[in-house]
Amino acid sequence: MSEGRRIVEHPVLVQEDDRGIIRFTFNGEEVKAREGEMIATALFANGTHVFGHHHRDGGAQGIFCANGQCAQCLVLADGVPVKSCVVPAESGMDVRSMEGLPELLADDAVMDIGGSVPFVSTQVLIVGGGPAGLTAAIELGTKGVECIICDDKHELGGKLGLQTHNFFGSVRDCFAGTRGMDIGTDLAAAVTGLPTVDVWLNSPVVGVFAENVAGVVRDGRYVLVRPERLLITAGAREKVLDFPGCDLPGVYGGGAFQTLVNRDRVRAAERLFIVGGGNVGLIAAYHALQAGIDVVGLVEALPHCGGYKVHLDKILRLGVPVYTSHTVLRAEPMGDEDVKVIFDVNNDASGSGGDEGGDELARIVITQIDDRFQPIEGTEREFEVDTLLIAVGLSPVDELTKAAQSSGIQMSSAGDAKRLPVYAAGDADEIAEASAAMFSGRIAGREILADMGHDVEVPPEWNEMLEILRSKAGDDEGFRAPPKGLEVYPVIRCPQEIPCDPCTEACVKQSIMIREATMKGRPLFEGGCLGCTNCVAVCPGLAITLVDKRYDPSGENALVVIPWELPEGTIVPGQEVVTSGPEGEVIGRGKVIALKGSDWQDRRSLMSIEVPSIEANKVAGIRIREPKDGRPIGQVHAHEDDEIVVCRCERVTRAEIVEYIERTGVTDFNAIKAGLRVGMGPCGGKTCNASVERLLRGITGEADIEPHVERPFAQEVPLSAFLDQGGDER
Repeated sequence: MSEGRRIVEHPVLVQEDDRGIIRFTFNGEEVKAREGEMIATALFANGTHVFGHHHRDGGAQGIFCANGQCAQCLVLADGVPVKSCVVPAESGMDVRSMEGLPELLADDAVMDIGGSVPFVSTQVLIVGGGPAGLTAAIELGTKGVECIICDDKHELGGKLGLQTHNFFGSVRDCFAGTRGMDIGTDLAAAVTGLPTVDVWLNSPVVGVFAENVAGVVRDGRYVLVRPERLLITAGAREKVLDFPGCDLPGVYGGGAFQTLVNRDRVRAAERLFIVGGGNVGLIAAYHALQAGIDVVGLVEALPHCGGYKVHLDKILRLGVPVYTSHTVLRAEPMGDEDVKVIFDVNNDASGSGGDEGGDELARIVITQIDDRFQPIEGTEREFEVDTLLIAVGLSPVDELTKAAQSSGIQMSSAGDAKRLPVYAAGDADEIAEASAAMFSGRIAGREILADMGHDVEVPPEWNEMLEILRSKAGDDEGFRAPPKGLEVYPVIRCPQEIPCDPCTEACVKQSIMIREATMKGRPLFEGGCLGCTNCVAVCPGLAITLVDKRYDPSGENALVVIPWELPEGTIVPGQEVVTSGPEGEVIGRGKVIALKGSDWQDRRSLMSIEVPSIEANKVAGIRIREPKDGRPIGQVHAHEDDEIVVCRCERVTRAEIVEYIERTGVTDFNAIKAGLRVGMGPCGGKTCNASVERLLRGITGEADIEPHVERPFAQEVPLSAFLDQGGDER
């Protein structure tokens, strides 16, 4: 297999990779991998996107979440079924596709039963080593509180490690202006330096029980932890979208894409389309462009994108078309001709391979929708893409919270001392930006300290700050007019009130301010300007340019400085470019005079463009691609429910679920589960629960649906975790 999909040039990610090379086999063919990387990552880097076929209907299996939350990526590793997105590849490992049901291990492969389950006590157990869990651990650890912080991944940081962009929020309170991956590294280092905080990696918390204990699978061994207090900071999982072809390899979540591209440095697509105009979808589009991936377009079902407009505008300026009041109608796999073209072009295995070719995504159809979200006939358009990224929102990972509630565990820090106080922070408490998660973790840490009798308090302004960080962006109020009468000045294009203040901290003349009492406002420039470009370099939204009319004494031309974070060679000095306005409109043409970077710019370059003076205030960026609207195809055939796979683990279609509900009259998810095996697969209903409940409500008209009964374990636990493995019985 070829390793041609590794990212070797990136404007932000450090390119050096000193990890060693290991080799394993996939279906008998050698695969190269980096030490410590996941099986799925190595397969993607080698051009393999189809990992196997489902035993029920032969449906192709690839990845969807890349986070261990679903089971799309199951493979056999040395004979054992594993989720390839969370299991590291090992030298000499024999990895094979899941074709049919796996065989049971031979009797001599079973370990001797015996031993006991270890018990560990701690003052606080923190579930999740992401932004909220880390900041809470720092608050607790600095006061000498004994904590165990458990995370199911192999490193701390959670989704922070996927965020190459600069964060919004407050510079002084939540690292605004710093890249998310750097924040994660700094917080992880701070936690590991605290002597009373014990970090358990590769250790998912799989259950919370009435005996006030939590079950943890620590490096493959089941351990019971008895904490005095429990803090759940398990984050969120991505929502799914049901449509024909939603299960094809090549259709996957925004978090999976960022994992492959930003964590693993694998070019996970060539031609990408995105569903969802929230911050996740908009940021993922920008991250794709940074990785040299062509972003063909983005659809949003609402009349406007819900993410920050500065995120929207920066991809519009680069030439990415955004279709509001649109949705994806269907995704279609490759036909024989598509496969032939790929082999003719690649002439190797770096693209889609072998008999798998017809299983992968080849094109999508989008359509305009009306105010009832119904397709408008005649507006269908087709795009040829190899990847469709689903970014339609997040749901809290709250299984452990529900387990605590159902076990009768008190959900507050007061009351019966015999019951375990349970707290939640971050997305497990309320979905918001990572800056809010970090701040809520700090607050939760302080609340736990106070409840334990420590002399601490939560300043009232902290809760106010949290509300600001969790709040939605304000209405689009348009752009403030540029200043008059100056030769050099910034043009600030923040049309919404969002929590962000780095530019006010960066201005050496203190000419940029937010008049509102809090940091959530629209920056205003009043005063003088040195032309230092600090504000251009630090703005998280890439929403500030600098106009310098001193450049040309004749007054005919001016210099516009814009922030630049795309791969080296995308644009070069001396090149003539198409300039774009704040919302992507074409302004005219300009010439790149210089492209400069320095350490203080934090991996961001500043591009100087010569433009006509009359256009200088309008220029907000440049185009790197020409938007294309796809091929109008007229009305496509109406989809059938048997084309839509709702339960991915058991491959149950929408038609089967609808027929069962109408035939039996059930209003209980668990009855459908018993009849069709919906929710009985490895993910435990995490991906299909919401879809099935929507179907029940729509068909029965019942508002109150008997909910899905969660398993005692929140995720799969291998039987080997309970068997005697020797070693430390701590």
